[in-house]
Amino acid sequence: MSLFQIWTTHNRPWSVREIIVFLIILSVCSFFIFRAVRRKRLKLQQGAAVLALILFLGVVFASTVFTRTPTVRRYERIPFWSWYEVIVNHSWSLLVENLLNIILLFPMGILLPVILDSRLRPSMVYLMGVVISAVIETSQLIFKRGLFEWDDMIHKGLGCMLGCLVMNAAMKKWRRRRGRNC
Repeated sequence: MSLFQIWTTHNRPWSVREIIVFLIILSVCSFFIFRAVRRKRLKLQQGAAVLALILFLGVVFASTVFTRTPTVRRYERIPFWSWYEVIVNHSWSLLVENLLNIILLFPMGILLPVILDSRLRPSMVYLMGVVISAVIETSQLIFKRGLFEWDDMIHKGLGCMLGCLVMNAAMKKWRRRRGRNC
């Protein structure tokens, strides 16, 4: 199944009300970010990264919770059940789903070191990814909008951590290169 098929299968188009609410939230956040940049409390790249993270998380929550059609309350209590299915029953669709869950919060992991303007410990970013994923999974359970599962929290946290590792390496290389040019 392609990403487009997954997106269109699980997500209905946003309603006018959802678009308006999202734009209001985005506008308010943009105002405060612009103000912080103007007052030199944030660097321009930090402000842009905060705004990008807000946009990104808005789309993530919309696609994983709010635009999904309600069904029945579903949950999977056993950690790593999906990997059991992949390894023992050769469920390639679950393998793809696991990999997509890893990729989902990868951009968040890239943005966090930029927002905080420092290298971050991957374990801390993993925890941040797990917390965001726990909010997503709990919302899915409460609103009956998907399958609550521990595996998703583990995978999304891992993706967030991998994004952080990539950005930490890029920032280290950039700072080293910038130091040589000064």
